[in-house]
Amino acid sequence: MRRSIATVSLSGSLAEKLTAIGGAGFDGVEIFENDLVSSAMSPEEVRSRAADLGLGIDLFQPFRDFEAVPPARLARNLRRAEHKFAVMERLGATRLLVCSTVSPESVNDDALAAEQLRLLAERAAEHGVRIAYEALAWGRHVNDYLHAWRIVRMADHPNLGVCLDSFHILSRDVDPYAIETIPAEKIFFLQLADAPALPMDVLYWSRHYRCFPGQGDFDVAGLVAHVLRTGYRGPLSLEVFNDIFRQAASTRTALDAMRSLISLEETVAGRLGEPAAPVPAGLSVPPPPVVPTGFAFAELAAPATGPLGELLTALGFVRTGVHSGKPVELWEQGSARVLLNTGSAESEDGPVLGAIGLESPDPAASVKRAEALLSPVLPRLRGPRDAPLDAVAAPDGTELFFCRTARPDHPSWTDDFTGSRRDPAGAAGEITHIDHVALTQPWHHFDEASLFYRSVLGLRPHDSLELPDPYGLLRSRAVSTEDGRVRVALNVAYVGAHDGAPDMAWQHVALASEDIVATARRLRAAGTARLAIPANYYDDLEARYDLGEERHRLLRELGLLYDRDEHGEFLHFYTVTSGRVFFEVVQRFGGYRGYGAVNAPVRLAAQHVPPAPRSTRRPERRGPA
Repeated sequence: MRRSIATVSLSGSLAEKLTAIGGAGFDGVEIFENDLVSSAMSPEEVRSRAADLGLGIDLFQPFRDFEAVPPARLARNLRRAEHKFAVMERLGATRLLVCSTVSPESVNDDALAAEQLRLLAERAAEHGVRIAYEALAWGRHVNDYLHAWRIVRMADHPNLGVCLDSFHILSRDVDPYAIETIPAEKIFFLQLADAPALPMDVLYWSRHYRCFPGQGDFDVAGLVAHVLRTGYRGPLSLEVFNDIFRQAASTRTALDAMRSLISLEETVAGRLGEPAAPVPAGLSVPPPPVVPTGFAFAELAAPATGPLGELLTALGFVRTGVHSGKPVELWEQGSARVLLNTGSAESEDGPVLGAIGLESPDPAASVKRAEALLSPVLPRLRGPRDAPLDAVAAPDGTELFFCRTARPDHPSWTDDFTGSRRDPAGAAGEITHIDHVALTQPWHHFDEASLFYRSVLGLRPHDSLELPDPYGLLRSRAVSTEDGRVRVALNVAYVGAHDGAPDMAWQHVALASEDIVATARRLRAAGTARLAIPANYYDDLEARYDLGEERHRLLRELGLLYDRDEHGEFLHFYTVTSGRVFFEVVQRFGGYRGYGAVNAPVRLAAQHVPPAPRSTRRPERRGPA
């Protein structure tokens, strides 16, 4: 099936948009009228440029406020339409999107609307153009796709059909099932957009918060399945109005859009796989997701291993090996593994969480899945005896390695490390494994990251949260496997860059402890600094929960934070931040599923407290906005 996208979905000039769309592998494009009007290219040049990029012009849009108007207005509207038909002939476009009217001059008269739309279709036919009539969710009289279909059916002209738009249908919570009653030949176009569930005016929602399928809360795949069951085989086209997308790099946004369509088609194919509804030819079915089963390691790039080595030692880790050909140390405790890399260019200003190893049932299949969803496989300098280890780039630049650690059926990356102590059982601490990692995304990559981890790795996204920061706002969304063995918290911080709040892309590794009280006492005995939690937090905690006098005293004494949900309880604490990285130690009781998000504002406030003055201090490098 054809994959298309509206130029309004991307940033840049029309020429830049076309280049990005063609480069991402789309088959067609919707030309948004404002993009053409403001372009220095003539319609003929646009047509030629699109053709050079392998793009057909699938739709010209939008044509507004046409139907159910007085005669004088109708005459002006027809004159306007004739001009647009002439432009479309020069573009080589044969479909025009006509939105249901919002004009105060229009009247609520379906028969009149049908009569005037039929007249428009007759004029369009003379130019080889078909009219796709769309019900806007905020249309003055027509705001429901079934209402639009009734008018099209009354008009009864072969050059008049409907355009179905997932946002206009799903934002009004209209059941898409009845789409299957519309003949396929009368569905002229299908536009797709997702959106987060937000309680706001539908027009404002549409103009600012649409996103690509799989990035929001709508069941776009269910709607597409209904459309395809009619026999529709026209373009699947993305039309997304989004403030962030229109500021982000068009090339990257176009690739994200294509990834969303590939993932959407895979989901739709799964829903249409019954004998009664065979999968239409052309729907993408990439290799199935290979869901990771745990964390193999977290790799920190640092200028020197000394301070981090001291911290890991205080936490109970032992250094079990050194890479045979690179300046990388392996530290282990239980099944938690941390690599300290002093050879990375990124390490100059302090520790950075640069890579994550994920345990995969089939690393090669994991890579194929990632490639099919347009994730770049990263080149790796590999010694002649190094174990094969492929990595792909996550949206924030973090490298994701697919591993099978110490398995007889696959080379193990740990074999690249030599040392006298290979068994972490000698570690003295309580840490058992990596519970989760938290990665701060550049502000314009948050939705892309959510889609990446869901589609490429098969992780399940959770609800998006917005948490107060003393100098801005933190938006967070967790993704995880169903069993919770892999958890990733995706954060984006809107924080002003000034002395009290450096605009840092903080990252952290959360380590699971089987006895967090003992771990906290271990760090205190070692003189290792933990993040200072204000006494006011514990006063408030006592007001919120009756945990018993002794337990409250212990939490306050050790700087432990507390949370609970319907499944269990959660204790955690943080180390101080070094560079961009800090550690969190957590203990889950019962079936607690969260991340202690209620305590995040306290943590953020504490992290923004400036460090004590030092005689010599290197300037802090700022992370992405």
